[in-house]
Amino acid sequence: MFRIAICAPATPIRSEDAARVEGLARAEFPDLQLDFHPQCFADGGHFAGPDAMRLGALLACANSAADAVWFAKGGYGSNRIVAQVVEALAGREGKQQWLGYSDCGYLLSAAHKHGFARSIYGPMPVDIRREGGDDAIRRALGWFAGHREGLEPNLDGRPTVAFNLITLAMLCGTRFLPDLTGYVVMVEEVAEHLYAIDRLFFHVTEHLRGIAGLRLGRLSAIPENDRPFGTEPEDVVRDWCERAGIPYLGRADIGHDAANRIVPFGPFGQAQDRLA
Repeated sequence: MFRIAICAPATPIRSEDAARVEGLARAEFPDLQLDFHPQCFADGGHFAGPDAMRLGALLACANSAADAVWFAKGGYGSNRIVAQVVEALAGREGKQQWLGYSDCGYLLSAAHKHGFARSIYGPMPVDIRREGGDDAIRRALGWFAGHREGLEPNLDGRPTVAFNLITLAMLCGTRFLPDLTGYVVMVEEVAEHLYAIDRLFFHVTEHLRGIAGLRLGRLSAIPENDRPFGTEPEDVVRDWCERAGIPYLGRADIGHDAANRIVPFGPFGQAQDRLA
């Protein structure tokens, strides 16, 4: 039995979301055991409980016998506890898998840098709410069950990471971002104006000189500005990559949607096995 502990380091999910995910797992992945921490449903204003509660739940999951920690939802808040997570777990042997995306990228980044967990970008329980969300949940559960169909198709054996763009921008220049020299970096974004995306790439590319290349995932729900930006999104990325001397490698099949694919941090290619 593969055991998965689930907590919400940022914002809460609803009990009905958890019930749907548990029902799908029971029906299709009987060898997986899901354990939703009660903190997932805590009401703390914007957050799934105060910082101390969210930190406590994550550390309880990390220090349990679970094979994996699955982050229930992003939103905003993981950065507020990442320093304490590093303090508590740095130096631990990192066999446990941590899976999530969006705001949870702060935790994935720190875990990858310090080696106390194996970081994996991929769908979260909250995605059950999306149109086609069942398939997103199947992709994550399939990964835990040892399947490889959900992997991002451009993984080629070079070390790779994937982030929400604004999360990566906030990580740049902090002690929580690993050295990404020689890495392929995949980014996606949701609900940001094109001028803001342009500004984020200005900042990110200055910090990513020396990476193996950058891939662009989906930029979804872009708001309309009072004046058209006048540049297509992919051209924005090409421009900033060229200015920084970063190879632009094309698109990536990641984004804030039900089609979001899985990206294990580090080297992982089609000829490699699932993380042991």
